[in-house]
Order: sequence, then structure tokens, then C-alpha cells
Amino acid sequence: MANSPHGGVLKDLHVRDEHIQAQLAEEAEKLPYITLTERQLCDLELILNGGFSPLEGFLTEAEYTSVVEGNRLPDGTLWTIPIYLDVDRAELDKVGAAVGGRVTLRDPRSDQPLAIITIADLYQVDRAREAEKVYGANDQAHPAVHYLFHSTRDTYVGGKVQAVNAPQHHDYVAIRRSPAEVRALFRKLNWTRVVAFQTRNPMHRAHRELTVRAARMRHANVLIQPVVGLTKPGDIDHFTRVRVYQAIMPKYPNGMAQLSLLPLAMRMGGPREAVWHAIIRKNFGATHFIVGRDHAGPGKNSQGDDFYGPYEAQDLVLQFRDELHIEMVPFQMLTYLPDTDEYLPVNEVPAGVNTLNISGTELRRRLKTGAPIPEWFSYPEVVRILREANPPRNKQGFTVFLTGLHASGKEAIARALQVALNQEGGRSVSLLLGETIRQELSSELGYTRRERDINVARIGFVAAELTRAGAACIAAPIAPFAAARDSVRQQVAKSGGFYLVHVATPLETCIANDRAGVYRRAIAGEIKGFTGIDDVYEAPESPDLVADITKAPISQIVHEIILLLERDGYIGDR
Repeated sequence: MANSPHGGVLKDLHVRDEHIQAQLAEEAEKLPYITLTERQLCDLELILNGGFSPLEGFLTEAEYTSVVEGNRLPDGTLWTIPIYLDVDRAELDKVGAAVGGRVTLRDPRSDQPLAIITIADLYQVDRAREAEKVYGANDQAHPAVHYLFHSTRDTYVGGKVQAVNAPQHHDYVAIRRSPAEVRALFRKLNWTRVVAFQTRNPMHRAHRELTVRAARMRHANVLIQPVVGLTKPGDIDHFTRVRVYQAIMPKYPNGMAQLSLLPLAMRMGGPREAVWHAIIRKNFGATHFIVGRDHAGPGKNSQGDDFYGPYEAQDLVLQFRDELHIEMVPFQMLTYLPDTDEYLPVNEVPAGVNTLNISGTELRRRLKTGAPIPEWFSYPEVVRILREANPPRNKQGFTVFLTGLHASGKEAIARALQVALNQEGGRSVSLLLGETIRQELSSELGYTRRERDINVARIGFVAAELTRAGAACIAAPIAPFAAARDSVRQQVAKSGGFYLVHVATPLETCIANDRAGVYRRAIAGEIKGFTGIDDVYEAPESPDLVADITKAPISQIVHEIILLLERDGYIGDR
């Protein structure tokens, strides 16, 4: 039979509140509301369906302090990660939220009411203390600590919740199962011993071998339960990963494994998170849980060292094994032995035996460059899915962002570059000239710093979308402020290449080239706040290219941009 829930009872609030659901839905429409963040949405879903049993709401101050300081709820129940509802005090005041009041919690995607919270507590916390105690260091290189200081709002709202609606998903609905549904599946399949495997990464042959070995060792079946909520920034999107998981499932012996998705918001909290993950899998009915090397580790700290020891997570789970009541299956990293075509844990490889491995960094390099990925490492079906989601550079989009003073020649360079890229072929080319954007997207904006930044942000949004779609985008605004340009770089670089070209033509040349006489009017005081005359232009400190039409013809400048693109593999056939 399935494992008993943490605390002894599965706190499925949908079942608990089903008999009053109609009244709750009616009440939810009349109450003030809070729109959840993405992390809060993940947390609430697992509170409502029992994945976070024994929790029945967001932690009060006493509960929060008990968990942060001692890894336990006030009644002594083991719980290692604080689950809180953080809201700006101004928003709470706006909706009149107060202790004893009731507030609707709404889905940020659909505005659907999901739950009603009865407020038991409103409190502030010491974020540095939370970082030190929960994550082991007040170091913003840790993604959860960075989130804590940059995304968490100033007031924590504690209280129990009542279920109104389950969050609706439109992707992979058939394999998004609640704890009750997973337990029912185990009963239907007559599974009595189940090893759960968590992952936030694509699975390859080593992962299949690891889970099969775990099943053999414990005479059990396997629940593959990947996280599809929030994971580490920069991780592969869950759509791609789920396609990979679906492709790898037929590689298991018939009847050995099932795939079920978990809408968890990970904190990358290492040892504490490993215990939390074990509790969650216990609530889903698993009897065993795989904890590997550096489980839920976030990588390097700001000094370049690992945040946690490689097997620190295993040690903490073992420390609490008598009250977790779920057996940990510890694993070291597996490595490939080409002479025998098998995978073994590194501590079981005989001395002198040849081994092979491909790191995550090397895999990403091979995906970007189109280099071969051997079948001993991954299955062809998996590689095909990853290549579709991570095309080589010559299939990716990019943005060339030209910045400089009015009449510096950046528009002429942009038009010439557009012709050159159209001649190259292989992708569509879009041109975003400063004046065109002002007329078509930003006609209501003036020229204050804030309005200039909004204009550049709009250009960045369009450029990022074009880049994500695999196009070449050429933008040529003045973009006088470094912070706005940096923001565009960060936005575009998530999807493809970004090249900042500073067109550093001297001001006197710009004035001479200005046929419309705009500089003359600015110098005469007829135009106020004109960049280069009485408003600042912050020259880029580290552009990818500096161009000056008084020192090189436009054709040469375009050629130098083309060489940059060819160097990085965006154009040309390697």
C-alpha cells in the first residue's frame, strides 16, 4: 500500500471543502482579493491538494519562526522550508486586509478565485536571518536569497485557507496528478513499493540507469516526478523537459515506471530542500526517495565555492529518517564505462578502468554548435527534442543594437546592414529605426528620462520577441542611458545574440550632417533636453563594436558587424 501522509492525514482541502464549495465561490467574488505571484501559485496548489500536508495554509509568524529556527512546526512536526504569503503593505492597506479578515486569492493567469484565506497574522521578518538559517548563507548568488531580497514583498500574511477552485492548467493535463490521484494510481497498478525520482533537468541514459538500479535494489516501481513549477533561473523550459520525459518513458521495462508532474516552486535549498522533497513524495504515497549528489544545489556561491557539500543533503535526510518514514535511496554520480557499455556509480568503478562523461556545460556547447551527442550519453529521441528547443547558432535569432547621437549615421548603417543580412539569407530581418518606433509605438511619449527609458524598453521587448522567433533584428535608437541599454541586453540575451554597436561619430560631424536643423534649434534654445546639447549621452563602456563614420565608410562598418556575427556562428555555414 502507499505510504501514509506526513502527519498521518492527507490534507486535501478540495475534498474537505467540497460540501461548501458553492458558498465559498459566491463569497470569493464579494471579498477583497490578492493576486498571487507565480511562486505563491505553486505553493497554494500544493497546499490545496495536500502535497504540503500537514499545512492547511500559509505560515503564521509563530509557525514561520519555528520552521526557520528549528526545522519544525510548533507542534513538533518536521518541516524545513517556510511557506509564506508575502504581500506589499500598501496593497494590504488598499484592500483593507487585517487580522481576522478574509481575502480571496486569485490566479495571476486567469484571475480565477482559487482560495479564501482567513488572516491570522501580518508580520515582517529578518530576511538576512531567513537566508542564513534556511539557505546557509546571506549570499545573493543563491537564487532563493536573491529572490528573497529582490522579489519578496515586505509583509507576510499567515492563515488557513479554504479551497474554492483548483488552478487550471492547459498543458500535460493527463499527467498532472494530485496526491490523491497518484495514490489511486498506485492502488490500481497494485504498486506497494515506489521509488520517487525528482528532477529539474532533461533525463538522459544515466538517469534511466540510476532509477532502474534503484528499483532493482529496493524491489520497487518508479515514479518519475519532475518539477514543472519554478526551478533554477536559466533551466530548460518545462515544455521541452516534459517532451524529453515522455520520450524516455518507453525505455523502461513495461510496467516499471510512471510519469507524473509536480507544480513545485523549488528554492534550491540543498539539504533542507531534500528533506522537504522527501516529505512531499511521502504525501504522494512514495515509500522511497532518490537523493543524489548535491540534491537541489544552486551551484557556486559568490566566492566560487559550492553552497553545499556534495552529499550534505543525503546526510540531513538520514538524520531525520526515523520521523520521515520514507526510505532514502542514496546515489553517487554515475559514469559511463565504454569497454563494457554500462553505467556505474563513480565509487564502484575499478581503478584504471576507462570512463566517459559529458558535463552540462559541454552538452550545452554541443547543442549550440550542432556538435554530435553520442548515444552512450543520451537517446536519439531525446537529442532530437533538445536540438529542436536549442537550435545551433546559425538558426538562432540575434539583435544588433546601434546607439549614438542624432545624425551620427546609425540609421544609414542600420539600413546597409539590413541589405547585407537579406543578401546573406537564412532568416527574416527587421529594422527598428528610432523615428519609426517613436511614430508607431511611442507617439504619446515625450523626452524626459523616464519616457526615453520606456521607449527603449519597448524597443527591447520587440527585439527580444523577434530574436526569440529566430529573426535578425536591427535597432537604431539614440538610447542615451546605459541602464536602459543594459536592460535590453539582458532581455534579448535570454533568446539569442545581442551586439551593442556604439556609433561614436563626433558631435560636430553630427551637427554638420543634420539637414533638418534640429541641432541648430537646440543650440538656440528652441528645443529643450536635446541629447548631446543640453541632455546627457552616456557612452557605452564596453560595446561590442565602436564605429565612427568619419574614420571608416559605412560599408566597412557593416563588414565589421558581419564579422562579429560570423565569429559567433550566427551567420555562415561551419
